[in-house]
Amino acid sequence: MPAILSPKTFDFLKKLTKNNNREWFNENKGLFTESQQNVIAFLEDLIKEMGGFDEELSKIDAKKSLFRIYRDTRFSKDKSPYKTNFGASLGMGKGSQKGGYYLHLEPGKSFLAGGIYMPESSVLKEVRKEISLYGEDFLKILNSKDFKKYFPELDQDDKLVKVPQGFEKDDPMAEYLKLKNFIVVYNLKDEEALDKNAVKNIGKVFKLMKPLNDFLNTPFL
Repeated sequence: MPAILSPKTFDFLKKLTKNNNREWFNENKGLFTESQQNVIAFLEDLIKEMGGFDEELSKIDAKKSLFRIYRDTRFSKDKSPYKTNFGASLGMGKGSQKGGYYLHLEPGKSFLAGGIYMPESSVLKEVRKEISLYGEDFLKILNSKDFKKYFPELDQDDKLVKVPQGFEKDDPMAEYLKLKNFIVVYNLKDEEALDKNAVKNIGKVFKLMKPLNDFLNTPFL
């Protein structure tokens, strides 16, 4: 039986949101450790599930994939010392060189993401070239029935106003070439995250992202 996310884990995050200070956290370190272990166990089973359709993922260490709960407050106006979520990079992260997956667990704000997030300029240029050259293949993925059902559109954050340098203004894929991230997001309800079949169900959603990741990774094979 695959691991299940405990409601206690979400309860801990809710309490942390209300008491985001070192004193409370230190007094409740046991709750944090228990929640963290629960998420790691869940990730271990999710990675196994996802390894069935993406062999690369089988190499991921669940514990290492989990981001630290401690916030870097050096350059932030918000000095809250702790994140109020558990986030795990399954091959996806800021500045990543390839498409991957990301799991975000936060009461009322959980989500699944896939693709390339904030790639370096050299990677971004290669991905844009691929989209310009093989636009039909790219659109086939985005417009496939199951994909569109879960991911109506690519994330539009930080989109450029003009077509980037090096590409024609009238390129049929112009609107996609303006993107700086190539990610899709599926918002996960609390009951979906805590469902006894969450490992299988979340795995299915991530599987739908794989054709997009495969396309984005093609220039780097």
